[in-house]
Amino acid sequence: MTPYELMRWLALPLLPFFNVKVRGDVRELARPGQKVLDVGGRRSPHTVGLPIEVTVLDLPQESETQAEYGLGVNAEVLARLRKQRSNVLDVVLEDMTRTRLPSQTFDGVVCVEVIEHVDDDERFVEQIARVLRPGGWAYFTTPNGDYMPIPQGDHRRHYKREELRSLLHKHFRDVEVTYGVATGKDRLLGLRALTPRRPLQTVRAVLANVRHRKASAGLEDRAVKTANLFAVARNPRNAAP
Repeated sequence: MTPYELMRWLALPLLPFFNVKVRGDVRELARPGQKVLDVGGRRSPHTVGLPIEVTVLDLPQESETQAEYGLGVNAEVLARLRKQRSNVLDVVLEDMTRTRLPSQTFDGVVCVEVIEHVDDDERFVEQIARVLRPGGWAYFTTPNGDYMPIPQGDHRRHYKREELRSLLHKHFRDVEVTYGVATGKDRLLGLRALTPRRPLQTVRAVLANVRHRKASAGLEDRAVKTANLFAVARNPRNAAP
């Protein structure tokens, strides 16, 4: 375990509920030793330190827009990723919709807050299903379009629950989509950086995260005032059952 991985593990109880939930979901899905593709995962903390073999796929950072929103991989991000992560076996710099990865290569795919950025979302999901082995799983998170229908920043769309379910069901036999993460002041306060250089800000953020975790319990079917959709898709249709 690297110092970065140890720090992330120790800090997990203090982090925003979204981070805690996603990490817990992925930990339940990914069995030890599985090969997992982390799409858009150049800074993803959600597979850090897990006993799995991770391939990170992301776009190279080539535009000012990418740099403005912290998207894509440049030389600095790549060097940091290789230094900090012990379970990352490979980094692939390409567009998932045009990936050259071989079919039926991975046991699972993690796609956290990525699909809303993609122009050709159907091709994106089709390719994710293609690279999965029979019985494989894919995990998606995205903003909740039932409550926040207007895309923000460089988002192409915000899915409603049934829209996301329908899209995934075209390429997977089993799909479950739920709501989660309460909106509100504590959610926003908890997103502020935890840093010893700003102790008061850190204390406020941690306390907000504790309150927000309680407020976010049991919201799987509540469309109103929830920030995200969480989807698990299993058994890709293009693979043998």
